[in-house]
Parts: sequence; structure tokens; C-alpha cells
Amino acid sequence: MAIKQRSKSLKSRSHNLSDTMIQLKVLNGKEVVDARFPNFKEKTTENGGGVLKPKPIEIFQVNIGKLCNQSCAHCHVDAGPDRKEEQMSREHLERCLEIIKAVDSIHSVDITGGAPEMNEHFRWFVEECTKLGKKVMDRCNLTIIMANPKYSDLPAFFAKHKVHVISSLPYFNRSKTDRQRGDGVFEDSIKALKLLNEVGYGKPDTGLILDLVYNPEGAYLPDAQSNLETLFKRELKRKYEIDFNNLYTITNMPISRFLDWLLETGNYEAYMQKLVDAYNPETLQGLMCRNTISVSWDGYLYDCDFNQMLDLKVAVPTSRHINDFDIDALTDRDIVLNQHCYGCTAGAGSSCGGEIE
Repeated sequence: MAIKQRSKSLKSRSHNLSDTMIQLKVLNGKEVVDARFPNFKEKTTENGGGVLKPKPIEIFQVNIGKLCNQSCAHCHVDAGPDRKEEQMSREHLERCLEIIKAVDSIHSVDITGGAPEMNEHFRWFVEECTKLGKKVMDRCNLTIIMANPKYSDLPAFFAKHKVHVISSLPYFNRSKTDRQRGDGVFEDSIKALKLLNEVGYGKPDTGLILDLVYNPEGAYLPDAQSNLETLFKRELKRKYEIDFNNLYTITNMPISRFLDWLLETGNYEAYMQKLVDAYNPETLQGLMCRNTISVSWDGYLYDCDFNQMLDLKVAVPTSRHINDFDIDALTDRDIVLNQHCYGCTAGAGSSCGGEIE
């Protein structure tokens, strides 16, 4: 089924928020709105305050490109069908493999996008990572499996290489899902989940892990992850005979297209205040920026995927690109913090693996 696009990317519309500096000015009360909130850096008390240090790098996250078959309203990547040029090259992927092989602490490779499967080197990269004995995670939007016959064998490919599939599904009904991700997304997502189940994903004793990701439709924090997981498992099984392993809840970050939506609907100030009020210092130890390094499609290094989308490169001037990768310098760096970090530290916390606490 063809997916009706929710919206074009900010970049293709020449929207002022396609400039990451404008986004940062908004978040710091210097552009568009005059709302200012407590400085996030002052909230962190570790190492004397204002400084957050990394742990050994365990997860090597690669944003392999911004091309996507969907254009979702909340997308923090600003991905879409119109982002064809921003695709990671074979050369950069080969350099990533060199790093993954050389750094012993890296046990997992987290491949994201866009729709990562649309990069022409995706399958080769997965195969090479598994040859190195690394766990591979793929952030799959599900509908890519149904988008074109050339992607129809993805479930079998994933199963062959025991790829950990992590897929977004806003809700277990059509209306909420399609409002957030586009007309037809729910129907194709259900079909794709059934195909994944058919090859063993989400089933006991197969070792094929299928996790779903939930993020709220509007300007509020997600409900408790365990409660939502129970609800999703019951309803997807009852209505569609679908099984999966875990549900991750992720807080919508006030950046990119979700930031645009917050501003357009007049929800920005209330949402930011909600994040600030829900700040939980107990989440700091489990933040994904502590054990992850994030790589952009053009090879630059970031503390996390969200920093990447704001172009906040790692605070190591001599090692900001994979071609200059220096594990010692990166291990000793200070993590770059800004106001959007409230999104990961609100309530039970939020990371690429769901709740932190």
C-alpha cells in the first residue's frame, strides 16, 4: 500500500527550523519564543556540576542516512523521501567497521536512519558486523518491508543474521498510528509484523528479538513502560495474533519536526515546563550518551542521536570524525549538554532502549 506522506521535511520546505542553530536558539529562549527554562547543565551535579562523563563505548550507533519511505509528523531526524542525498558511503562504512573491530568494548552496532534499509550498502554492512561477532540492531519502521518488492525478503535477511529488530508502532489501532505516521502506515505495519512473526521474530526460544517503540502522539510524557507493554501485547495478540518481545517508551524530543509541531500548536512552553518539572537525577547514570557513540551519515561523531540532529558534535576537537577516531580522547571527553536533554531525564527517563529507571 502506498503511504500518504504526513509532511515534507523541514529542509525541503526551507523552514527556518531546518537550521540547527535556530532550533538551539529556540530551546534557549533566544528565537521565536521568549520562554526560558533552567539551564540543564546546572541540573547535573556529577563531578562538581555541569559535567557528565562517558563510560566505555559499548554501542556504536550509525545513522546510515536520512532517506525514508515515510515522513512522520514527530520525526526528530527530519527524514523523508526527499532526503536522497544524505546517505552514508561505502568508504565511511568501511571505516566504521575498522573502529568496531578495534574497540573491544563495542559489543553492539545500532543501525538507524531514515529507513536504514534504503541505503544501498545496508545489507553488506549488517553481514560484515555479524562476521565480527557484534550484535546488530536495526531501527526498522516496518512499512519499508511492504514498500517495494525488493524489501520483501527483509524478514528472512534479518532472521539469517539474527538482527535485533526495533520497530516503531505508535499504537495498536489505526487512527492514532496513521495520525502520527501517515495514512496506511498501520495496515502495512501489521502486515510487516506478521511476516516477522512468520520467520520466528517475537516467538519463544528462537533468539529472534522483535521490540516495539512507543512515543506519545502529543505534548505529554509516555505512560509507564511496563503497563503499556502489557496493553500492547494483549491487544496485538487479541486483534491480530501478533507477538513481540519488549516495548520501549521514548519521550518525544523538542527538536526538528516535533519542535515545529509544538510551536505551531502553542504547546511548546507547556511541554518544556512539563519536562523540566519531571527532571529525574536518577536517570543520569543510564543515559544513552554514557555508553554510546553516534555517527552521522557523513562520518561525524556525536554523544547521542539527538545531539547529532542538532549538530552538537563531540567536545573533542581532535576527534570529531571517524577518520580521526581517537578512543582515548573520546573516553575522556565531557558529554555535550543542552536544553533538549530534559527530554531524556524526565520521569522514568528515555533512551534508545526505552525507560532508564
